[in-house]
Amino acid sequence: MSTPMLGDNALEMILLDRQVLTMEELEDAQRKAEAVGSRLEKYLIEQELISGTDMALSLSEYLNMPPLDLNHFTPNPELTELVSKEAMMRHTFLPVARMGSVLTVALGDPFDMMAIDEIQAKTGMMVSPVVAPERQVAEIAERVAREPDHGLEDILRDVSEGDVELGVTEDEDISLDEMIEGAEDAPVIRIVNSVLIEALRKHASDIHLESLEKSMRLRYRVDGILYENPSPPKHLQSAIISRVKILSNLDIAERRMPQDGRFKIKAMGKEVDIRVSTLPTVHGEKVVMRILDRSDLAPDLTALGLERSELESIQRAIRQPYGIILVTGPTGSGKTTTLYSALQELNQPGVNIITVEDPVEYQLKGVNQVQTHSEIGLTFASGLRSILRQDPDIVMVGEIRDGETAGIAIQAALTGHLVLSTLHTNDAAGAVARLINMGVEPFLLSSSIILTQAQRLYRKLCPNCKRAREIPASTLEANRIDPKMFEGVKTYEPFGCPKCGDIGYRGRSALMELMEVDDAMRGVILKEGSATAIREQAAKNEMRTLRDVGLQRVREGITSIEEILRVTATD
Repeated sequence: MSTPMLGDNALEMILLDRQVLTMEELEDAQRKAEAVGSRLEKYLIEQELISGTDMALSLSEYLNMPPLDLNHFTPNPELTELVSKEAMMRHTFLPVARMGSVLTVALGDPFDMMAIDEIQAKTGMMVSPVVAPERQVAEIAERVAREPDHGLEDILRDVSEGDVELGVTEDEDISLDEMIEGAEDAPVIRIVNSVLIEALRKHASDIHLESLEKSMRLRYRVDGILYENPSPPKHLQSAIISRVKILSNLDIAERRMPQDGRFKIKAMGKEVDIRVSTLPTVHGEKVVMRILDRSDLAPDLTALGLERSELESIQRAIRQPYGIILVTGPTGSGKTTTLYSALQELNQPGVNIITVEDPVEYQLKGVNQVQTHSEIGLTFASGLRSILRQDPDIVMVGEIRDGETAGIAIQAALTGHLVLSTLHTNDAAGAVARLINMGVEPFLLSSSIILTQAQRLYRKLCPNCKRAREIPASTLEANRIDPKMFEGVKTYEPFGCPKCGDIGYRGRSALMELMEVDDAMRGVILKEGSATAIREQAAKNEMRTLRDVGLQRVREGITSIEEILRVTATD
């Protein structure tokens, strides 16, 4: 094989002119880089054949881009907060200066044009790129990513004991004027705003403000798990809760009865609904704020990340002209998200869709949504009765809670309507038995049910830091899992890194147990209707249980065995 000739590549000539490599070293590196499918400049750095500074200077000359040494550079938090930490790590860049609408960015890989596009799209600013040694950029970006967001901590540190003096116990006599004044005090407003912004940054689903005996506790629910955070001082408790109540249009003078409200905020480039619930406790009120971010809502079923067979089963069910589809699972298992995704797929100009919900979590364009008000007699049952007089094609009932609602829903399904609803049962087979226990006749169920579905949400391993680990034989044995299922399969466990907040997991997805009702299943429902008999027939129909689906996700390296055992513990 002839030796590759150099000289027609400008970067290689620059490296030779700068005398950082000899011709022989460069030719050898070029051959080896081609053999492993790597770019030459990457290979030279990875193999430490050239220093990061020399490579940055060479690339600077090659690309006609200014160089920058970051040896003694201190990042500016105001600039690094303009972009996501995850993007800085992924593309190896660092914002270093700003002049008007121009942001100067140090690139570890100046050939990564996607980085510049992403920065411009995120910030709306023009990007002026400079070249810096890749290792320097990566180390500083990692350091920035590991630093906690101190916005709330700094505010709490700045708030002195004398800023607001309001009592926090039930028997204290606090005037309404004092409560309003405290709630509108600048530090209190800054604290509440920072709590909300921090929740959006962490992609939290809920914010918990809890009144304890000698302190106030702040927790965020991220991917289904509550994590404690630096908390506001106890002496600001009443003022902070009053501020949330003012935002939610609640009665700030009422502290002995639970209240519910909601408000909207615009932050981080999006508009988010916040649903608020207050509850009196012995040490003051507890506030839970549910974050309803419409941008997180799947636009259709395909966006849920289901397997092809699961997706086809659900789509086949929702295409039926009439019948009932039931989604089951505990609170927080994503049932409403699944139903909303189905509704958005069904939402067409020629279709009349009406829902009755408690509460209406997301407002869907083109869908008529009814909020229940039990105090004035608008329940699921009465609302459903009225809906059926509104000429609907598709009806969604937020939840079947009693026999009356169940009976009306089944009758609607039998009289030419497609009905979607949720039910609190552990598995798909249990949904039929639950309706029979509510008083619905088996012959009505066998004629109306199209599909029942049980689901759970599981946390996905962070793809950046998950590490390989063999599942202990004791774990498989204790949970009666056949070890052959994981023979020759690479499995993983969580580790933790800046991208996932040192949790090891990042994001969630759904496990789904789908039970399609065919003629054989209808016969079982009509004859027996017990959950055991239905489950046995489902097994004959090769229905995969939640545990089966979860173990497949472990085999695919998407999650850990511990996470699947946690979310399917009752199965």
